[in-house]
Amino acid sequence: MSAFGAKRALARGIGAASRRSGRGGGTTLPGRALLRMEPEAIAKLGSGLTGGSTIVSATNGKTTTAGMIAAILGAEGRRPVHNRAGSNMTWGVATALLEQRGTEGLFEVDEAWLPRVAQQLHPRLIVLGNLFRDQLDRYGEMEALAEEWAKAVAAAPAATALALNADDPLIADLGRDTDTERPRDGTLYFGIEDHSQALPELQHAFDAKHCRRCGHPYAYEVAFVGHLGHYSCPNCGAQRPRPDVAATRIELHGMEGSAATVRVPGGEIEVELPLPGLYNVYNALAAISAAIALGVEPGHVSAALRDMRAAFGRVETIAVGDGRVSILLIKNPAGANEVLRTLKLEAADHADGIDLWIALNDRIADGRDVSWVWDADFEVLAGAVRHVTCAGTRAPEMALRLKYAGWPEDRIAVEPDIEASLDAAVAGAAGRLFALPTYTALLELRKLLADRGLAKEFWQ
Repeated sequence: MSAFGAKRALARGIGAASRRSGRGGGTTLPGRALLRMEPEAIAKLGSGLTGGSTIVSATNGKTTTAGMIAAILGAEGRRPVHNRAGSNMTWGVATALLEQRGTEGLFEVDEAWLPRVAQQLHPRLIVLGNLFRDQLDRYGEMEALAEEWAKAVAAAPAATALALNADDPLIADLGRDTDTERPRDGTLYFGIEDHSQALPELQHAFDAKHCRRCGHPYAYEVAFVGHLGHYSCPNCGAQRPRPDVAATRIELHGMEGSAATVRVPGGEIEVELPLPGLYNVYNALAAISAAIALGVEPGHVSAALRDMRAAFGRVETIAVGDGRVSILLIKNPAGANEVLRTLKLEAADHADGIDLWIALNDRIADGRDVSWVWDADFEVLAGAVRHVTCAGTRAPEMALRLKYAGWPEDRIAVEPDIEASLDAAVAGAAGRLFALPTYTALLELRKLLADRGLAKEFWQ
């Protein structure tokens, strides 16, 4: 056995022991151990993927988009090596590669780690969904991330294809030659063309205000999610590229999902999604673009998307007692606004309002700075909530934010403890409870439900 083979075997043994212990860590610990022993392990293991690798990154939606791509490939009998549990830093990618059984890779990658992973994997395809303001204490301004992404794209092999969101000006620029304005060879753009889904006005959580090239403010014709929309720069003429994959008709059905007509190269397909919200339409467009780039016939996509399951913590609904708990992760203003937009549609069918459990944590993986809750538009649900329980390490601040958003004080309860607050919220809910946790609160919630035998462990 080679020296690297011995290191790989040891890391696998560490992973097996971790899983047997029942303490978690199965999605990170083996990769951490291997990378400590062999820093170039991703490159070495990735070289065995003869079908190449796909990397997916975004501030919001990368887990769901990667899950959609996996479902589409799975419908064709392709089973990519995939960090499906959502561990998306280098150690999560290394752990997935340790257990590889396939010939192609599919990896969701954290925004800050994209350049490093891309450098080691030399991917066949890079899928970039969006950049939103998120965890400024960890990542800094998103313009800085965009510059790092631009360097990673420029350094990628010429054969690397790109699937980029045309509606995000920070993303769209990465696929263009700034001298000729032409898309880089192998670039597919995706976006929304249905103006009926536009926001009535630009949201407070509106991030990409200025042109990356000249610094002049963008002019927006329409905006759909945060700063995603149809834009142009009045100063230098930079503008949204025409998408190759576009949703031309969209119907949103609250928590039940959505339907869309999608223009693809050579025709149209009809898509039904079991996942709610316009943000998941964007995720689907990214997945469809990736599928086309990976050689999947567009006509084979619809059934796979219709039958896919929600990714961990992303619109999962779990039976708890006599009721149901629907989990919708929130972690930044843009993502939270889309969840609130979906719940507003849902509240229209509940005369007495809906029941919520909101858990706000400020641990390292959440970002210590939780001031983002003041930029999220909680006002849209004022008067539409029957009762809300605020939980987590910053439960009082969450309650204060809701008070200032106009939510009646007599409908707001504060209980920081995750377990006690959830039990109280479930007991008081009129059937369905909507749970809105931040990231570490989501992990606590899922572990609690798994310990009670109501859900699978998140690393399984």
